[in-house]
Amino acid sequence: MFNSPTYGKLDIDQLKKIIRLFMSQEKTASYNVIVGTDSQRTGPQHYDFISALIIHRVGSGGIYFWRRTTLARKISLKERIYLEAMMSLEMSESFVEFFKTNGISRYRIQIHVDIGKEGETRELIKEVTTIIRSNGYQPMIKPEAYGASKIADRHT
Repeated sequence: MFNSPTYGKLDIDQLKKIIRLFMSQEKTASYNVIVGTDSQRTGPQHYDFISALIIHRVGSGGIYFWRRTTLARKISLKERIYLEAMMSLEMSESFVEFFKTNGISRYRIQIHVDIGKEGETRELIKEVTTIIRSNGYQPMIKPEAYGASKIADRHT
């Protein structure tokens, strides 16, 4: 199940229908397809991971959808960042065929990772962005990684 601030709870078929309709309303517009995941520790050994799918109509706003995954075990910061990247990659992969079959393949999917040149995560930039790039996606880090650091973060 996915969640949307506009449409509420959605199954995958409803979500795809909404995306198809949104992107068909302005076929000549430029779109960015973005996936980002953020996590938050919610207990001693409990973490919430929020993955967001954003369809950004450049210059005209956009729509987004999110889903929550919870893990109940101790996780290091490095493992959390890797899990966030892997969850974003998995979500991206699950939509690639949908985008191709609906004529949306010309939009390159960006993976937004909640890491940046400041703070503890700076040492992971090269590793994580290489993994994302090697899977065929465009990685974005802070401050450009708003899909993870702003949108997904809003729901953690």
